[in-house]
Formats: sequence, structure tokens, C-alpha cells
Amino acid sequence: MNERITELELRFMQQEHTIQELNDTVCRQEMTIERLVREQSLIREQLRLLAPSINRSADEEEPPPHY
Repeated sequence: MNERITELELRFMQQEHTIQELNDTVCRQEMTIERLVREQSLIREQLRLLAPSINRSADEEEPPPHY
């Protein structure tokens, strides 16, 4: 009986360790995802400012700054 309890305790400790490692991994991934979403938004905004609008005709577009 004592061996079984010891075995269960060991399994429990291993599972706790594994759960903590998984939690750490998920937290790092979430931080990475948030950073990538911010970067994507910034790039999208930069592209929007650089690219001519597909909703306006060429006559409605503002001339480039060198004109």
C-alpha cells in the first residue's frame, strides 16, 4: 500500500512539473502571438499609407509629395 502511495505521489509530481512547463510554453507563445499581431498591424498600416487606394480612381488620388 505504501509503495502505491509513493508511486502516485511521484506521478503527481511529474504531472505538476509537466503542467508548469506547458503553461510556461503557452505563456511564451501568447506573448509571441501578441507581438506578431502588433507588428502585422503596423506593417498593414504602413502598406495602407504607401499603396494607392483601390477604392478611388487615379484622378481622386492625391498627387505624390514631389509634385
